[in-house]
Amino acid sequence: MKQHFAPIESLQMESMEGKEAHIRGWVYRKRTSGGMCFMVIRDSTDIMQVAVKKDKVSESDFSAAEKALIESAVEIKGTVKKDARAPNGFEMVASEIKVTHSAHAFPIAKDNSPEFLLDIRHLWVRSREITATMKIKGTMLEGVREYFKQEGYYETTPPIIVSGAVEGGSTLFEMNYFGKKAFLSQSAQLYLEALIFSLGKVYSITPSFRAEKSRTLRHLAEYWHVEAEAAHADLADMLSLEEGLISHVCHKAATDRAKELKFLGRDPAEMIKIVPPFERLKYDEAIGILQKKKSEIKWGDDLGTEDERVLTAERTVPIFITHYPKAIKAFYMKEDPDNPKLVKNNDCLAPEGYGEIIGGSQREEDVDKLIARLKEDGADVSAYEWYLDLRRYGSVPHSGFGLGMERLVRWVCKLEHIRDAIPFPRVMNRSHP
Repeated sequence: MKQHFAPIESLQMESMEGKEAHIRGWVYRKRTSGGMCFMVIRDSTDIMQVAVKKDKVSESDFSAAEKALIESAVEIKGTVKKDARAPNGFEMVASEIKVTHSAHAFPIAKDNSPEFLLDIRHLWVRSREITATMKIKGTMLEGVREYFKQEGYYETTPPIIVSGAVEGGSTLFEMNYFGKKAFLSQSAQLYLEALIFSLGKVYSITPSFRAEKSRTLRHLAEYWHVEAEAAHADLADMLSLEEGLISHVCHKAATDRAKELKFLGRDPAEMIKIVPPFERLKYDEAIGILQKKKSEIKWGDDLGTEDERVLTAERTVPIFITHYPKAIKAFYMKEDPDNPKLVKNNDCLAPEGYGEIIGGSQREEDVDKLIARLKEDGADVSAYEWYLDLRRYGSVPHSGFGLGMERLVRWVCKLEHIRDAIPFPRVMNRSHP
């Protein structure tokens, strides 16, 4: 019969005191002292100290334990006992140990540079920090799907290879598509807009690509994009949907991943406090606040990273900035009927200085206004004929938004750099491994 191996996490409780169990995993740390070998073993759930005593195991087992290097794969049988000196307060006293793979000398040490760790990311993803982050991220993605389902949205699968820009041609990754020019998608938005005319309310979770030559703490060339579009929805409807989504996902992470959040330095209680409604500030108000704080920003400038930090540094809940100048926003955003210089859009800024995590807007439903905006931007209108058809056949008011998943994860997990919110980051100077 196949041996049952217990998850390490399941052994670290009072009820396991004195009980025998089998574990398997990898050697995380090790030290030897005389007739004792202390090994910290990790699996996907947690770490546990194992005491290998020379007089408690066979000679061959003790020799194997002594020789096993970091990241060697092991299977261990032993008895669980409480020990305040051990990580997490529990230890296993081994009775049998089997080294199923003897690792080479592991190249990662205590004080490696960030660049070196990026060079060997395929090994660094085993770190406890990235492991905790990926668990939280997976749970947050579950929360995204839960929320959209309860709100009556359908998940869809728009294309990644596209023929035109959504956010501006300068950030497109161009590719040769069977002899024709094509691009990697910046956003699924236009395709989601097409789908609202049959499904009503839709969303997608897809990779998006931006060829931005940015070396910042919050930019990636490839990231995961949560996007939604809804027919018969205005800007107010989207604001409500966005704050509901963020709140649900934060609560999901706090409830299901409290241990991992604490390990990364985030108090789960802080996430439970993320509840609607979020404060709404119009762009004009935001500019006034920044100027009072001695910023050199002028009306008509887009908010930069430092501006967003200033607006959110002392906040604990996200805020919305709405009604930006039309001249600095995308062609598809609806003009504000009360002020044609503005558009009916919003950015959602995470608190504590983490900055923008969502961009959304009411979409322009008038085909003639869309064509005029495209021409103003110098775009090839013919490339958008299919998109313009959406306004020629059954056009209705509609709205949508895009959320950068890694930006949301970075804030929730209190990460310094966005590259640690994704297993294999793609940035301006890195496409390997």
